[in-house]
Amino acid sequence: MLWRGDHCLFADLGFSVTPGNVLLVTGANGSGKTTLLRVIVGFIEPECGQVSWDGGPPPSALPDGRPLFAWLGHLPGVKRELTVLQNLRFFAAMLDGAHDGLEPLAARLGLGERLDVEVRQLSAGQQRRLAMARLHLARAPVWVLDEPFTNLDAAGRELLEALVADHIGGGGIAVIAAHLELGARLRPRVELRLGAFS
Repeated sequence: MLWRGDHCLFADLGFSVTPGNVLLVTGANGSGKTTLLRVIVGFIEPECGQVSWDGGPPPSALPDGRPLFAWLGHLPGVKRELTVLQNLRFFAAMLDGAHDGLEPLAARLGLGERLDVEVRQLSAGQQRRLAMARLHLARAPVWVLDEPFTNLDAAGRELLEALVADHIGGGGIAVIAAHLELGARLRPRVELRLGAFS
């Protein structure tokens, strides 16, 4: 259960997602989609109830050191004063990952020709593509994506769906809050619709 002021955003809410699946969270603006995602990853504590992983509280890291969650929120979370390649190196270092394979990753994201371009010179959609690199580099089993298609053109949307499909195809889990319908390749999935409060 979680309240916002005098309004209960959700109560008696229960669901589970198994590896290889997508949880799609939908609902009107203000229905609590972002709040629910923030509860899942531990940014917000609910008034009552809990999030569990494998029968217990979610660990801050897995036994091999990987984070449990990779988060992609409304903001891209990139360093505007750094180049694309410098951002990728920063992500890799922050996530304790290898720097090998960063250029092929940039090419897959459609940024291969922009490695030496400062992020401030990229479009909003290109910055969103760069933010997707964190998902790949984190190697986290659970991707939590809040309105991930914002600022993406059709090709960018297709790319993100392909990345998520690869992730769940490898046994990962994706939790996505979105207003747009997801493509057929992002199945199987559980759909959860939140109601707006007034």
